[in-house]
Amino acid sequence: MGPTEDFPETRKHVVLTVNGEGVEADVSHRTTLAEFLREELDLTGTKVGCNRGECGSCTVIIDGMAVYSCTMLAVEAHGKEVLTIEGLADQGKLHPLQEAFVEHDALQCGYCTPGMILSVKALLDKNPHPTELDVRTAIDGNLCRCGSIPNIIEAALDASRKMAQGKGAE
Repeated sequence: MGPTEDFPETRKHVVLTVNGEGVEADVSHRTTLAEFLREELDLTGTKVGCNRGECGSCTVIIDGMAVYSCTMLAVEAHGKEVLTIEGLADQGKLHPLQEAFVEHDALQCGYCTPGMILSVKALLDKNPHPTELDVRTAIDGNLCRCGSIPNIIEAALDASRKMAQGKGAE
């Protein structure tokens, strides 16, 4: 027997919501959510850096929580609501967090940016008036090799102030 006969491919039908749209697919039981988003749904804003749950570049929001999508199987997302960076803008208008990241030059290479933004969004959804420590804690598992952390923190705090004043969509 060959390797595929020893371990036959097992697929499971999943139904989930991604960026507000219903999605149904038959996925391999071994496919991570990050792979499913990138390869099956072509949502390449979800980056895969370490593929081990250590860098945060694959962070998405699942049912309101920031989650490393490389550590979750696609079949585990069945019945859940997933938000990726592509779903954050509203009809082409950037979310206030995205605007703040641009205004504060909170990105250099941009690889960590989607995960950083979604980690901060999950924080702001629960705590619209965070302290600097709250922001630092929220992004603690997201690595930025370019050194943009001070700008990311300022962008997050600025976005929270603007959102509290009603400037921009949530």
